[in-house]
Amino acid sequence: MNRLDDPPSLMKGRKPSFIGMNGGPETDDQQRLRFQVELEFVQCLANPNYLNFLAQRGYFKDSTFINYLKYLLYWKEPEYAKYLKYPMCLYFLDLLQYEHFRREVVNSQCTKFIDDQQILLWQHYTRRRTRLLQTAAEQTQHTNPQNNGIVQPKVP
Repeated sequence: MNRLDDPPSLMKGRKPSFIGMNGGPETDDQQRLRFQVELEFVQCLANPNYLNFLAQRGYFKDSTFINYLKYLLYWKEPEYAKYLKYPMCLYFLDLLQYEHFRREVVNSQCTKFIDDQQILLWQHYTRRRTRLLQTAAEQTQHTNPQNNGIVQPKVP
């Protein structure tokens, strides 16, 4: 079963309900398609170069597009966020709610700086996480080496 098979049930509970092309409520297929399109778009926001692309083409000056970015904040809710592969996109979605950020991201130097900082964060996070996991594994082995790190309850 595909991870994206169950989103339509999530979509039904979300407001506002959407009108399909036939003038009635969206079908399950239309909801699934909208979910997938919005998921893909939100994840693209994790790429500072894509944000620069949108800014240079004037999307961040369009009030309709700004309202769409506000609407997409529902992705921060746990029942939707669990589908995200690139959670950094939520950080940028938050930043895009501010006019100052939308104005600055049109600058290529600003975008380059954000991109560099993002890469440094990933590198630091990966190294730090590896170090923490190694330390935890070593502590577990030292705690109870005869049980391969499995802690046995003490019986009085």
